[in-house]
Amino acid sequence: MLKDFYVSFAAICFTLLGLWLIVTQTRHGEWRREARLRRRAHGVAMNFSLPGLMSLLALVNPDSVLLWRVSFAIAAIGGTAILVALRGVDTSRFGAAAYALAVILYALIAVVAIAPSVVTGIGMTVAAVRVEAVLLTLLVFLDVNIAWLLLFDNGR
Repeated sequence: MLKDFYVSFAAICFTLLGLWLIVTQTRHGEWRREARLRRRAHGVAMNFSLPGLMSLLALVNPDSVLLWRVSFAIAAIGGTAILVALRGVDTSRFGAAAYALAVILYALIAVVAIAPSVVTGIGMTVAAVRVEAVLLTLLVFLDVNIAWLLLFDNGR
């Protein structure tokens, strides 16, 4: 298990979530008037909190493969469902693509957690838990960009 990675990653995710909560407080007056912006802001918060939650759950028992598989699968399926339900798609092409990619990354995280043999099935020699770490890292990087786009969205 990647214990040191998940310790650091959880801290980063929850720090980003805290910073995002400050941003939402400063933009609350503008965002509360438009459902699309509220949904997008909630999607950003979910994309910071769910990877942090997955990291913390992986640390509950780092030796339990079943624990990380079940917790990652449930959180990733939930993340996919929440993002689809929120429909907080950005109006720009990049924003829409980033949002769609976030949904795809959650789906990939769920697939690898449910069927880790898919990693070796496509010829990769790396452990599935390492693939999950890379997918989570990409998800949070992507979400920082989604948050940046939303921060400067003027609501039009």
